[in-house]
Amino acid sequence: MITLKNVVLRRGAKVLLDGASCTINPGEKVGLVGRNGAGKSSLFRLLDGTLHEDKGDFNVPSHWRMAQVAQDMPETDMSATQFVIEGDTTLMQAQAEVTASEESGDGERMAHAYMALHDAGAHDAPARAQALILGLGFRIDELERPVDSFSGGWRMRLQLARALMCPSELLLLDEPTNHLDLDALVWLEAWLKRYDGTLLVISHDREFLDAVTNVTVHIERVQLNRYGGNYSRFEDMRAEQMALQATAYARQQEKMAHLQKFIDRFKAKASKAKQAQSRVKALERMEKIGPVLAEADFNFEFSEPQNLPNPMLALENVTFGYPPREAGGEPVAIVRGISRSVLASQRIGILGANGQGKSTVVKTIARDLAPLAGQITEGKGLNIGYFAQQELDVLRPADTPLEHMIRLVRDCTAQGRLSGQPTREQDLRSFLGNFNFTGDQVKQSVGSMSGGEKARLVLCMIVWQRPNLLLLDEPTNHLDLATREALSVALNEFEGTVMLVSHDRALLRAVCDEFLLVSRGGIEPFDGDLDDYQRYLLDVAKQSREAQRQEQRGQPRTPVPAAAAVPAPKTPETGRTPEQKRQDALRRQQLAEKTKPLRKELDQVEKRMAQLALEKTGLETRLGQPASPMDLAESGRRLKAVNDENEGLEARWLELQELIEAASA
Repeated sequence: MITLKNVVLRRGAKVLLDGASCTINPGEKVGLVGRNGAGKSSLFRLLDGTLHEDKGDFNVPSHWRMAQVAQDMPETDMSATQFVIEGDTTLMQAQAEVTASEESGDGERMAHAYMALHDAGAHDAPARAQALILGLGFRIDELERPVDSFSGGWRMRLQLARALMCPSELLLLDEPTNHLDLDALVWLEAWLKRYDGTLLVISHDREFLDAVTNVTVHIERVQLNRYGGNYSRFEDMRAEQMALQATAYARQQEKMAHLQKFIDRFKAKASKAKQAQSRVKALERMEKIGPVLAEADFNFEFSEPQNLPNPMLALENVTFGYPPREAGGEPVAIVRGISRSVLASQRIGILGANGQGKSTVVKTIARDLAPLAGQITEGKGLNIGYFAQQELDVLRPADTPLEHMIRLVRDCTAQGRLSGQPTREQDLRSFLGNFNFTGDQVKQSVGSMSGGEKARLVLCMIVWQRPNLLLLDEPTNHLDLATREALSVALNEFEGTVMLVSHDRALLRAVCDEFLLVSRGGIEPFDGDLDDYQRYLLDVAKQSREAQRQEQRGQPRTPVPAAAAVPAPKTPETGRTPEQKRQDALRRQQLAEKTKPLRKELDQVEKRMAQLALEKTGLETRLGQPASPMDLAESGRRLKAVNDENEGLEARWLELQELIEAASA
């Protein structure tokens, strides 16, 4: 187990932990929470050995293997699959030993090296790596692309896959959901639920923490407070604890006041001196209960819009996409032929699997992209507030928050969009103060700020403009839980229209009352709730991957279900007519004929796999017995050949099973 006992941890002059104690048991899945700057990431650095405790006792079992997401951006022309495979440190060590043993010519060493390589899972390493990559939202045709060819967010997904690839007893994840879409997030939750090591995760996503953790450790006032249960349970228990503390504090203050009153009244009287002195000692001995000091919450609100055009905008046969990448090239259309209106005061959540065009639609409505075809008609007085997925799309790293606000005033003045907002420098400083930019922070360059601070600045600029249509593309990526809660409250009180793309399900549930699904080049209403959508995502992701595999093998592609196909509730079977029974029998017969060749090949594959299993057992037994180096080396090479053939047969067995299932469906 991991133990911390009376640990003191400092970063520079700042004390992050002071006499903190906590125990984390093997196999627990722990959510580490606390305000920004409380020391969550520093505690991770203590666990991975980057930092050392200043005082106290700290211990992680020495035999535990540790995995975590590297924070550096990978720069390599290695393929995505190979990059992730190399995250398996045990496999890489075994591979290095095989190479060294072959160079040495030592047959016994080679035999042991091949056995270690097999035990490390070399036979299925590419399949395991590719399953991780595909689960995190990549396409099959991207598996062999160079890592350098991906954007920063996708390379960080590869770093996450690399960490998951590494065998570990302890997995540290610091904000793993920041670069993920909802489909990849749902997959990651399912993966982490199956992980049987000890997990510590830092996240500001409430539903993610609820789904994957069963213990919460809260860093508060330089202490570690452990709570059994997920984040929602932690909130309930902490609220109860604070209520009890407030009651106990009030009672103690009342008792202390009564004692002090007696002391003040009788300390000068000789007849009461002993009683007064005993009460002084009682007051000194009393263990003081601290008052409940509520953490400062961050709150803001959107000003009432100047007007609410209805409809806000109308789309007529619009095609969304990107212009040609080079002169004479073809534009890239992603979503085609959309005709619909966006009305005043709608709360729309935009859903869709990765790569379907959610951000493209938002960017086009925000005027960052021009429609490739069709017409977007804006309502009179439309005023858009746009939060880009990457804050630096709208921020200048070298400028300060105050300079951003001054430039915003100048731009709005030139466009005639000032609507009574404060414009003097002192007023702008005060406005920035409402978003926790105080003192010298208003003169700090944006490039040196944290992701959360940049996100707050973008929100500040949006609120100042008094928009009537909010376009929010992943606004919570760098926001802590308190700021996410403040955003949720502010959006619920906003009187204009909201169009929201987010993987934060708590925000989607709290804000949106209708959903649009972007899928397969179209946009349709999604009638289910977010739980329906999660199930739909998992089903579509599985079928899409299978369809791509079939296409690569040159087989007819199995159609992926329609975009808004939410599974319908099953109804009890009623009595069937003789004709219906006959039709059922006919379908079963046709299915048997259709799958007969597949089942025949499946039987042959299973027989060959059984033969190889027997041969493998014999080889492994032979390798464990005394023999000449030449015989050992030959057995090792044959074992590798058997494993390679078995690997190919296992892949074909899975293909045949999936083809039979597809035919049955």
